[in-house]
Amino acid sequence: MTAEERIGRLKEYVEESSRIVFFGGAGVSTESGIPDFRSTDGLYHQEWKYPPETILSHSFFVSNTEEFYRFYKKKMLCLDAKPNAAHKKLAELEEVGKLTAVVTQNIDGLHQLAGSKKVYELHGSVHRNYCQKCGKFYDAAYMLKAEGVPRCECGGLIKPDVVLYEEGLDNQTIRGAVEAIAHADLLIIGGTSLAVYPAAGLIDYFTGKHLVVINRAATPKDSHADLLIQANIGEVLSGI
Repeated sequence: MTAEERIGRLKEYVEESSRIVFFGGAGVSTESGIPDFRSTDGLYHQEWKYPPETILSHSFFVSNTEEFYRFYKKKMLCLDAKPNAAHKKLAELEEVGKLTAVVTQNIDGLHQLAGSKKVYELHGSVHRNYCQKCGKFYDAAYMLKAEGVPRCECGGLIKPDVVLYEEGLDNQTIRGAVEAIAHADLLIIGGTSLAVYPAAGLIDYFTGKHLVVINRAATPKDSHADLLIQANIGEVLSGI
C-alpha cells in the first residue's frame, strides 16, 4: 500500500467514525521544535551532567533541586513553541464532533493552545505550578523567569504539576482517559514509542473498530494495527 493509499484509508476510517480518540506522545510536538526523549537527537542522547531520566525523578528533585531546575528551565520549558498541523487537525476534528478526547503523554500544553478542549494530560503540564507550602498557583512564565530555584512569595518551594519518575499518575486523569479509550470506535496512536508505562498500557482498554498507528519508528502495537503509517504525524493528519 502506498503512502497516499494509507492516508486515503485513514480518511475513510475518520469519515465513518464518531468517537475518535487520539493517543499521542513526544513525536506529536517534535514538529513544533520540542525535542523528544528517545530518538537519536532526543534529550536522552544529549550531553548533561546527569542522565535526563535521573534528573527528572522525584528523588533528584528533592535532593538536587537547583540542578533539577537548571535542566528543567533549559530543556522542558519550550514556551515559544507553537501548535503544528497535528495539534490543529485534532482540534478541528473535536470541533466538528468527530474526536471525543486527546490522551497525551506530553506536558507542553500545545493541544489546548491549538483549541482542543477535552485533553487528558497523563504526565501533567508545565503550565501548572504550585507552591508546596501554601498551594499558590504560578504559570510557566514565572518559572522560566525565576532565578535559581523558584520560590513562592510565602517562601515555599514551587513544584511543576508534572509527573516525575517515581511518581504515580493522577487517578482522575487515568479514569477519564480509560473511559474515553474504552468507548472509542477509532483509536489513533501517534508520535509515541509506547515504551513508557503505565501510560502506554491504557491503550489496551480499546475494543473499538479500528486501531491506527502513526509513528516514524516501530512500536509494540504495530502488528495489532488495522493501519500502520510510518511518517511524521503532522504530515499525515494534515492530509485528512
